[in-house]
Amino acid sequence: MNTKLPHLPPQEEIETLVVLKQLTKSHRYLAELKGTVKTIPNEHILINTLALQEAKDSSEIENIVTTHDDLYKENILIETKNPATKEVYNYAQSLKLGFEIVRKEQLLLNKHIIAIQQKLEQNKAGFRTQAGTKLVNSFGEVVYIPPQDKDEILSLMANLEKFINDNDFSGLDPLTKMAVIHYQFESIHPFYDGNGRTGRIVNILYLVLQGLLDLPVLYLSRYIIRNKQQYYQVLQGVRSNNDWESLILYLIKGVEVTAKQTIDLVQNIKTLMQDTKHRLREDLPKIYSQDLLNNLFKNPYTKIEFLEKDLGVSRRTAQNYLDVISDIGILEKVKIGKSNYYINNNLIDVLAGTTNGK
Repeated sequence: MNTKLPHLPPQEEIETLVVLKQLTKSHRYLAELKGTVKTIPNEHILINTLALQEAKDSSEIENIVTTHDDLYKENILIETKNPATKEVYNYAQSLKLGFEIVRKEQLLLNKHIIAIQQKLEQNKAGFRTQAGTKLVNSFGEVVYIPPQDKDEILSLMANLEKFINDNDFSGLDPLTKMAVIHYQFESIHPFYDGNGRTGRIVNILYLVLQGLLDLPVLYLSRYIIRNKQQYYQVLQGVRSNNDWESLILYLIKGVEVTAKQTIDLVQNIKTLMQDTKHRLREDLPKIYSQDLLNNLFKNPYTKIEFLEKDLGVSRRTAQNYLDVISDIGILEKVKIGKSNYYINNNLIDVLAGTTNGK
């Protein structure tokens, strides 16, 4: 339970024949997803909407549960009075921060991981310096004791930082490395809180860092929720039996499954955008613009102030636009407190997977 955690890279041959076969499939669908994402004209549409989906799913693994509706409201700063929603919102903000860092720096250093965790947990505790952390199962039984010594944690995280950023340090396939990085981070368990969620953010940022995706849109959290028992088993399998194959297969199969789902989701968003574009052009040709369309898809909730800013129009004009769009049924106008909000219910349905966008 408290065996010494080795430094990376793993010394044994971990890319078995079955792993190599799965890597081929996972890379194929990841490349297809990368291409599909390019068909959405405004990157913020996917970053905003899909980051919220991932935030919800990743937090649910830690039993932090909110509704989509509360989350969409929190994202445009409508107070929901739900502490879980605030936590999930912080996750989405942490993910966006991480993406901005990786895109700008082309690195994912420990100081960046600490910054991501700080935004997530809203504290500045940094890496663990005190002993006492242990992982327990749902019955309260201790299943794993991560490194306890402060210097050992720092040494392991310095090694992990090199493994993440130095492509010459290991000849493993990038998807294999993503799985190894995930295992190592979760096993070091460097923070007092937020390790699981921070580790899942690191997954997607690593794919961006390696150029396998341009935008952070592939999220394994829903896959992990649906296969949660197996997730904990494969992590423990490496710790107990050095069973790297099961862990790597689990995560890279997750990449394939999730890439397929995300391709479908992006296609459905695109279809809905095109349908909405045609309706606006036919029914409201005088107000249609690509910026207007983008605004309606950046978040399922919009409001007058957002349209003012995005389109550079007056408040009165923005209100008129949203009201006439609501009149033809593309948006639903609701009053929350003293303000009017406009909901793209069709987009909510697509994101929830209850419609195919047509």
